[in-house]
Amino acid sequence: MTHNTYDFAGKTVIVTGGGTGIGRAIVRAFGENGANVVTAGRRAAPLDDALSDISKERRLAVPADVSDPFQARELVRAAVDEFGAIDVVVPNAAIFLGGSFHEQDLSDWDRIRSVNTDGFVHTVHAALPELLRTQGNVVALSSVSGLRGDWVQAMYNATKAAVANFVQSLALEYGDRGVRFNSVSPAETATEMNTDAGRPAHEIPQKIERVALGRTGVPEDIAPAVLFLASADAGYITGANLVVDGGTSASTGQARPV
Repeated sequence: MTHNTYDFAGKTVIVTGGGTGIGRAIVRAFGENGANVVTAGRRAAPLDDALSDISKERRLAVPADVSDPFQARELVRAAVDEFGAIDVVVPNAAIFLGGSFHEQDLSDWDRIRSVNTDGFVHTVHAALPELLRTQGNVVALSSVSGLRGDWVQAMYNATKAAVANFVQSLALEYGDRGVRFNSVSPAETATEMNTDAGRPAHEIPQKIERVALGRTGVPEDIAPAVLFLASADAGYITGANLVVDGGTSASTGQARPV
């Protein structure tokens, strides 16, 4: 999963939305690097599958919906009860709902915000007392969609922008208390969530041509960046947003020359 290795032995990591996609890759990468891994999601079976290669004494699946503050608190409590401490929190749980803004129902906004932004808030708010005790850190999943606008996904982009801004503000507030906050911003990544009329992102030419490296990212491209920011090697990095997008955001939007 990672070319480099990081010493997370004895450290406990919470990853939300860890059953599929980018979250699953992050779970497996932390597991391969020695961490105790606690992961949460709304479906138990994918969580168990994501954790399957991690030894039983270092893993914990917690079926939970972090859009509910009570369930987020219970997730943190379960992690502490099982492993005694929390060292890293990776708020990753997210959903995507696209469409023309005027055609979307306001209930769509409630749903996407409750997972993407409120889920971050609930998880981090619950975990902060433990992170202050361990001098731990947070690596949140934002998105290049949070950096600027896109067609027909205003709601999604706004929620991801909020996550990145939370990270910067909290980095300032808690830096002198020993807790670091950073975020990782992927571009469109080949996961279950990213399909277009049933076609996976990596099969859509007009999307691939916007990527400098000539291919859509995969979850295994994102996980190493999260591990780096969570590791001691990034001990002087906080308030950063690491863009992992194959060069997508390097473009001004002009078409690739024929």
